[in-house]
Amino acid sequence: MTPQRPPRYAMQKRVLVTGGAGFIGSHLCARLLEQGHSVLCVDNFFTGTRANIAGLIGNPNFELMRHDITFPLYVEVDEIYNLACPASPVHYQFDPVQTTKTSVIGAVNMLGLAKRLRVPILQASTSEVYGDPSVHPQFEEYWGNVNPIGPRSCYDEGKRCAETLFFDYHRQHKLAIKVIRIFNTYGPHMHPNDGRVVSNFIVQALRGENITIYGDGTQTRSFCYVDDLVAGMMAMMATPDSVTGPINLGNPGEFTMLELAQQVLELTGSAGKLEFRPLPTDDPRQRQPDIAKAKALLDWEARVPLRQGLEKTIAYFAEVLAAAEG
Repeated sequence: MTPQRPPRYAMQKRVLVTGGAGFIGSHLCARLLEQGHSVLCVDNFFTGTRANIAGLIGNPNFELMRHDITFPLYVEVDEIYNLACPASPVHYQFDPVQTTKTSVIGAVNMLGLAKRLRVPILQASTSEVYGDPSVHPQFEEYWGNVNPIGPRSCYDEGKRCAETLFFDYHRQHKLAIKVIRIFNTYGPHMHPNDGRVVSNFIVQALRGENITIYGDGTQTRSFCYVDDLVAGMMAMMATPDSVTGPINLGNPGEFTMLELAQQVLELTGSAGKLEFRPLPTDDPRQRQPDIAKAKALLDWEARVPLRQGLEKTIAYFAEVLAAAEG
């Protein structure tokens, strides 16, 4: 007989966040602490930074552990958020084999931990599982259009395999799983050199450089401010065990790269010009989430307008660049 884990009470929990020193993970750690929980932040600091969690270090409910989840982890926790994996092309293509291992072997290790403890586990999957989509907007039942041998596949296919593992553990071991698919997210704590479009545009604009646009600029993305995403993640974790996902989390507001560049130039007052370069291999032409399930099951939708989120993100990068230039 499979042992039953105890009910979830409305009390302080010890929550494990892998990738907790990263862009999204650091915001999640902070929000969990605000709600009175104890947080175990695990990170190998490949892309995460201590600066992202500097404000949390003195909190008695915050614990930091340097660890790579491709190796087993032996801890006692009540919930697991699995966010560990480089998420920008610059970083995940630097060591593609390790990227795949982090998604796949890391998922096996975290699922094994959740199985031993009989605790719920949330997987931070990605809209990249849809590849260069042939349907628009993308809904969860769409199987995607991914190149399995291209330069982006270490991330795309790694995340797809992680989803497979999560649902197999759910079916085979009755594990309480939660799978979310994150669409383009931005905000403070993004890495200045992560190669993603929002950080690229802002850093270039603040430095007075030309804005680099790949392709003709008509390709679209939907940008979700990080605070909105974290609220959606926590809402997903709070659902009954019957809600497994996958569920899209993103802002369905769709913008072209040209529209984003113009907003960044306006908000920064930059005199930079637009500089067009060839589109990278397998770069999606369109990306927009269908969030009907998130609305119905989580009572969630993104609330921060792009302009407001960009203002906060620009202020963050202005501080980072000023500190670096010293």
